[in-house]
Amino acid sequence: MEWRDEGVILSVRRHGETSAIAEIFTAQHGRALGLVRGGRSRAQRPVLQAGNAVAAVWRARLEEQLGTYSIEPLDLRAGAIMEAPFRLAGLATITGLAQQLPEREPHPRLYAAMRVVLEAIADDTLWPALLVRWELGLLEELGFGLDLSSCAATGSRDELIYVSPRSGKAVSAAAGAPYRDRLFRLPAFLREGGSATPADVVDGLTLMSFFLDRHVFKPRGVRFPDQQEWIIRALAERPH
Repeated sequence: MEWRDEGVILSVRRHGETSAIAEIFTAQHGRALGLVRGGRSRAQRPVLQAGNAVAAVWRARLEEQLGTYSIEPLDLRAGAIMEAPFRLAGLATITGLAQQLPEREPHPRLYAAMRVVLEAIADDTLWPALLVRWELGLLEELGFGLDLSSCAATGSRDELIYVSPRSGKAVSAAAGAPYRDRLFRLPAFLREGGSATPADVVDGLTLMSFFLDRHVFKPRGVRFPDQQEWIIRALAERPH
């Protein structure tokens, strides 16, 4: 069997002397692995980098087999940010989180949103907030979406400024005031769109880290990516 798709490379590992196994998050076929013959060649190495967008052809005799990839470059961003630690941390975070998706399960909206984040990776004022929104979408796609539409305590849709760590639901300013030290801050840009300050993004990443770790990483016995904490620290040091 055979399929053709576009995708973003998530990881690459050596296989034998000359080949590699590429893990690609594809638009219509989800996260899929395949053998790239000659993947360690001088021509293929710049293409087979996490974060690069590629056109891929996957072939196998049976669907359950590993299969082989033929790959052509579409958008090679990885090499351009290798000397930019902040952007590299963002790239490593989003590709690492995408590796937690079930294999061969399509998530076209999440893929499209990933491409938006990667297309903005050169703009440090933009991509961190986009990453937070992408992580919110990842939680939803995995069945652990947060309910930010109304207050968990009162049902009100006004002044939603907190999130309950217990329920993952929004909490209004009035209802949350007595418990504010135990609640997460809900940054306005996650509900209303618009721009976000570094402090807003820190709040958003902290919120996403908690729920992703609880629902995705801890149940699998996997450590949450260190790069996200690095991004949070770097943003916290910036002027608000």
